[in-house]
Amino acid sequence: MSAAPTRPVGTQARGGRRARISLLVTALVLAAVDLVVKAAAVAALSGGETVDLGPVNLRLYYNPGVAFSLGATLPSWVIIAATGLIIAGLLWYLWSSVSTLSALSRAGGAVLLGGALGNFLDRLDGTGVVDYLHTSWFPTFNLADVFVTTGVIALLLGTMWHPTPDPAPEP
Repeated sequence: MSAAPTRPVGTQARGGRRARISLLVTALVLAAVDLVVKAAAVAALSGGETVDLGPVNLRLYYNPGVAFSLGATLPSWVIIAATGLIIAGLLWYLWSSVSTLSALSRAGGAVLLGGALGNFLDRLDGTGVVDYLHTSWFPTFNLADVFVTTGVIALLLGTMWHPTPDPAPEP
């Protein structure tokens, strides 16, 4: 009877560390891209211009709330505190489970975190989140919102398609 192959000592810890660093770097890069695009939108659209791109128009809007302007009448510190707590919880979940998540779930988590960070950082000045992608059938949104939506979908699909196996019972 042969023993199952084992990983060298410390390999799993290194793999987990690499996955965590990759997750954080990806999220930070996506948040930075979002903030740069928002700055460009403000610079180009501050005069009230609308740029017609077919199914989507570029139009500047400041959203003081969260998704679909929920909470828009609340003080900005409440929205900042609530979204900060949500991001902290998401970061804790991703950090603690990254080595057990599928590749799709890890990618989804990084994209979700990047979008959440982009909107959170944008919100800190108190003017609300910069939205600039407008359709006639959906509320105005931004790249970070796209990251959040696609990240949630990828995280959920990765979890459903590749569930974490139950640990083997101890003898």
